Amino acid sequence: MRPLVLAALVAGLGGFLFGYDTAVINGANQYLRLHFSLDAVGEGFAGASAIIGCIPGALIAGFLSDRYGRRKVLFLCAILYATSALFSAIPRTFNEFLAARFIGGLGIGISSMVCPVYIAELAPERWRGRLGSLFQLGIVTGIFITLFINREIQGLGDEAWNATTGWRWMLGAETVPATLLLILLAAVSESPRWLLQAGREAEARAVFAAAVGPERVDAEVAAVRASLGHETGRLSELFSRDLRRPLLIAVMLMAFSQLSGINAIMYYSTKIFTTAGVGIKDAFSASASIGLVNLVFTFVAIALVDKAGRRPLLLIGTAIQVVALGMVGWMFHAGNSGTGLLICIVAYIGAFSMAMGPIPWIICSEIFPTRIRGRAMSLATFVIWTGCFAVAQTFPMLNDSPSIGPSITFWVYGGCSLLSFLFIAMIVTETKGKTLEQIEASWRQQPESPHA
Repeated sequence: MRPLVLAALVAGLGGFLFGYDTAVINGANQYLRLHFSLDAVGEGFAGASAIIGCIPGALIAGFLSDRYGRRKVLFLCAILYATSALFSAIPRTFNEFLAARFIGGLGIGISSMVCPVYIAELAPERWRGRLGSLFQLGIVTGIFITLFINREIQGLGDEAWNATTGWRWMLGAETVPATLLLILLAAVSESPRWLLQAGREAEARAVFAAAVGPERVDAEVAAVRASLGHETGRLSELFSRDLRRPLLIAVMLMAFSQLSGINAIMYYSTKIFTTAGVGIKDAFSASASIGLVNLVFTFVAIALVDKAGRRPLLLIGTAIQVVALGMVGWMFHAGNSGTGLLICIVAYIGAFSMAMGPIPWIICSEIFPTRIRGRAMSLATFVIWTGCFAVAQTFPMLNDSPSIGPSITFWVYGGCSLLSFLFIAMIVTETKGKTLEQIEASWRQQPESPHA
């Protein structure tokens, strides 16, 4: 069990850093705007600068992790996070700030691909959904704690102090969890499936014995070896007839998870509430409450994903998203704010956190063969970060546009949530209770019912 516990901690802490980096800009961006005299486009770049790094980070992560192993690449991520946190806190110019955030984005892009794969390759099938959800739990915990930290730092001084100093503390505090990840990685095992792929069977057997018990080692090794015999490990294999459907599922789930506008709220909730007429201190408190809801409903996913299954949670979550985002748009259109607006945004966050937040990561880490899993996850992660960049970069401009404004913006996000509901209902298959090798074999057979 020790490798599973340590892997779970790595996945959780890797997700925490992801979440911290995602949310820290929420509190800092309005002070960055003052400090660097940014317009809406510049504010968008401040929010999206890390995401620009996520895109190449995601693209190289698959090659690096397939070549050098999951554990070594996670070491690289921890170093990138720590470097970014330090230099984001001390920039002299806006370009230096963007460069520091880009470095952090590389770490996010790489870890967002490697962490789900690492835990999926170690976890027994009966626990894989719950353990895979720990990555998302780490993300939402990081978001919640960061929003709380932002609120506390913001309260230490007036606007002038925050514009010169407060945002630096918000960004620099990330060095602490990055250092903890480096320490933890010194104790964890490599993925046994990667070890088998690399021809290191003795090490793989030792990890399997500690993770799933000595009695299951032979069966696990045989199953992985049989699956490796069907694979070439080339990127072109992703576009073969057998893998077209899992590729479509991965790409569309990742795209829809972002195009529903989640990071418009995670990056700009303080701006959203101030736009609606909420005072700045109340806006910070409302943002912190969103982080709490995000955290609580991720536990719903952890509790149900291996019982109810991936597909039912996705259908319920996206249906709620459609209604909640439609109501947010209507409230902005009607000029309503306050408690009603907060309730609708909270409903959306809760629905996303129990479904489209964790489950696409779980499914994408499950549905591809071992030798191509790293590259496949790179492609899926590239899609999610491209969508995230599009949302983060365009939201300030859409929100401030006289002809579009927040009402139409949130209706567009609601429309994307409706499309995701229809896609899940028609295309996405159930993977709970199956080994990674059983899931792989299913793609080589006749297409199964989504309910299977």
